[in-house]
Amino acid sequence: MTTTAPAPPDTGPAPPGPVRRVLTGFRRNKLALTGALILLALLAFCFLGPLLHPTDQIHTDLTQANRAPGAGHPLGTTDLGYDLLGRLMYGGRTSLEVGLAAGLLATLLGTVYGAVAGYFGGWADAVLMRVTDAALAIPALFLLVVVATLVTPTKPVLILVIASVAWLSPARLLRGEALALRSRDYVHAMRLMGGGGGRAVFRHILPNALGTVVVNATFQIADAVLYVAYLSFLGLSLPPPAADWGSLLSAGITYTQVGHWWLIFPPGLAIVLVVAAFNFLGDGLRDAFDVRLDTGRGSHR
Repeated sequence: MTTTAPAPPDTGPAPPGPVRRVLTGFRRNKLALTGALILLALLAFCFLGPLLHPTDQIHTDLTQANRAPGAGHPLGTTDLGYDLLGRLMYGGRTSLEVGLAAGLLATLLGTVYGAVAGYFGGWADAVLMRVTDAALAIPALFLLVVVATLVTPTKPVLILVIASVAWLSPARLLRGEALALRSRDYVHAMRLMGGGGGRAVFRHILPNALGTVVVNATFQIADAVLYVAYLSFLGLSLPPPAADWGSLLSAGITYTQVGHWWLIFPPGLAIVLVVAAFNFLGDGLRDAFDVRLDTGRGSHR
């Protein structure tokens, strides 16, 4: 006579993995989805729009200067005769490319810097953080203006200049994360097994601070887009015929007194939309990565 082993108890569905949990939390955040849609729309506008509305953004045509919105020019023309809709697409490429690259580079530099300072602590943390505090004491815009006036603005130069002042905030943020993570059991176990500081930082500290890094990156990109606009508004933009939203705003502000609103409203609105989109995206990712909010989501939604 054979006996059948009892079936294991039904423990219910397996808990969702971290990636699925983050995606689920992100989808529940309507502002985050709105930000993602706005960002996708702006990317399509800037990079695919010229295929649907081709214009000449190289040669000036003063006979078409400062025309109001109408047939052939849906948003009017600039003071140099460029079609403003095409100029907005053309300039948006520069603003988004520089903003994305500078924000990601600043996040990368600040993340590694802060993680190293927080993990090793002691004199290394004291020296590295005093350097950061000294740099933070100087207004970022002042540093940007000084550096930008010393070099000829190009896309790579703008990316490096903006990243050179924007990494300070993520450095302090990741330093705090590293101070908390270095006391975890898995870090102590790695040390007992002979692991070094580099392994601890890059295999344990940074992967476990990924949520903080990703969220901070969205805010850094939004700030970088604003920095591009600041520099361009102050006249430290790429040389013509290149353009960005800040330089369009700077050029159009001269004509506001004569009622040429179309020269400043579209680029100003574009800057507001892209910064708001990245901030909405960051808020949504922050909530999605925060494990402590999972229970609250389940009880309220």
